Amino acid sequence: MVTTSAASAEQTTAPSWRQVISEDDWHRQLTTLEGWRQFTTATGPAPDLLPEPQWATLTEPDRLLYDEHRLDYHTHMAVVGTSTLRQVVNAGRRLTLLNRHAVSARRGLILSGAAGTGKTTAITQFGKTHEAIDRLRHPGLLRIPVIYVTVPPAATPRMLAVEFARFLGLPMTTRANITDVIEAVCGVAVDARVSLVCVDEIHNLQLATRNGAEVSDTLKYFSERIPATFVYAGIDVERQGLFTGTRGRQIAGRFALIETVPFPYAEEWEGLVATLEQALRLHRHQSGALTRLGRYLHQRTAGMIGSLSHLIRGGAIEAILGGTEKITKALLETVELDHAADGRHTRTRPKTNP
Repeated sequence: MVTTSAASAEQTTAPSWRQVISEDDWHRQLTTLEGWRQFTTATGPAPDLLPEPQWATLTEPDRLLYDEHRLDYHTHMAVVGTSTLRQVVNAGRRLTLLNRHAVSARRGLILSGAAGTGKTTAITQFGKTHEAIDRLRHPGLLRIPVIYVTVPPAATPRMLAVEFARFLGLPMTTRANITDVIEAVCGVAVDARVSLVCVDEIHNLQLATRNGAEVSDTLKYFSERIPATFVYAGIDVERQGLFTGTRGRQIAGRFALIETVPFPYAEEWEGLVATLEQALRLHRHQSGALTRLGRYLHQRTAGMIGSLSHLIRGGAIEAILGGTEKITKALLETVELDHAADGRHTRTRPKTNP
C-alpha cells in the first residue's frame, strides 16, 4: 500500500513526460479570456530525450506516456522568430507607446497577406508580448490588457459586439440589444485597463454590404470608447475592399499596413528550417538532415511559414507514431499539406500493394 506522502513524493520526482495532461486545456480558445491567459502564460519547456539505454528499457505503459508527451509537444512547438514577426512586434510596440496618452485619433496596424503567411501567429505573439510587458509594469493588479476576437462570417454589428463580450466573459441574454452589449463591453474594457485590441479574420468584413459597413462603424466606435491600440489581421484585405469608399479611406488614414508574404529561398529560410529542426525531439533524427532538404521544403511549402511548420511537425508526429524516430524526404512525402502549398509541388506518391 502506498501512503499519501509516498505518493506525493513519487509524483514530485516523476519525469516531466509522466505529468498528466489536463483535458480541459484542449478546449480553451484564444477568443476567451481563460484561453488567452493560458496562451500568454504557457511556458512549458521542451521535453528532454531519455538516454538510449533508459529509452530502450521503458515498459509499454511508460513508453506510451513518454511518446504521448513528445507527440503533444510537437503539436505546438515554439514559434519561430521570423523577420515578419519581429517587424509586427516592433511596429505594434511603437504604436502602443504613441497611443498611451492619446485621447483621440489613435493609430492602428493592419496585417494583410495570403493564407499561411503567419498573420495570426504574428498578431497573437504581439498580444502575448504586450500582455507580458503590462504585467511587469503593473504586477499584482487585476487587469485585462489585451482583447482578442475574430470577425465572424457574414457578421452583423451585434455579432461582433457579442464576440467582445464573450472574450470578457460577460453574460449576454438574447434580449440584450446591441446598445446594451456595447455599453457593457466598453465599461468593462475601460475598468480593466484594456490597451490592445486584436481583431483577426478582418477580411470577413465587407464594406460594400450594409452589414459590413455597420460592423466597420461598430469597430470605429469601440476604438473611440476604449483607449487602446487596435490591430487587425486578414487575408488580402486590399483586394477585399477594406480601403475603398469613405469608410475605407478613413481606415487607410488611421492604420499602417504590414504585408505578410511567402519567404524566398534564401538565408532566412534556411535559418527557419534549422531552428525548427533544433526543436525536434526525435531519437534517431540526424542533425542537419532537414537543412539539407531546404530547397525541397521551400518547393513543397511555397515558402509559407505556416505550411513549413505544419509539414515538419506532421513529420515529427509520423516519425514517433511509426517508430522511425527520424524525418526523411520519403516520410515528408506522406504528410498531407494544404492545397495552396501542395498544388505547386508534384509529389511522389508512395507505392502501395493492391
